[in-house]
Amino acid sequence: MEDIVDTGQTLIKIIESMASLNPRSIKICTLIDKHERRNVKIDVDYSCFSLEKGFIVGYGLDYNEKYRNLPAIYDLKL
Repeated sequence: MEDIVDTGQTLIKIIESMASLNPRSIKICTLIDKHERRNVKIDVDYSCFSLEKGFIVGYGLDYNEKYRNLPAIYDLKL
């Protein structure tokens, strides 16, 4: 379970580590599946939102240490 799948670098390492334990299956669940900066092949099984491009903030997601405390998720216009 992940808040946002962005580049996929961290998640692929976790998946590789978990796969070494020979589980029957590994499923990925994320709040936001962001495709713009993805640089590894990851299949997300469950996502609430899919974002092709852009930057989002709020609800724990920040931009330069700002906006993390917003009560919802917003599209940040840079």
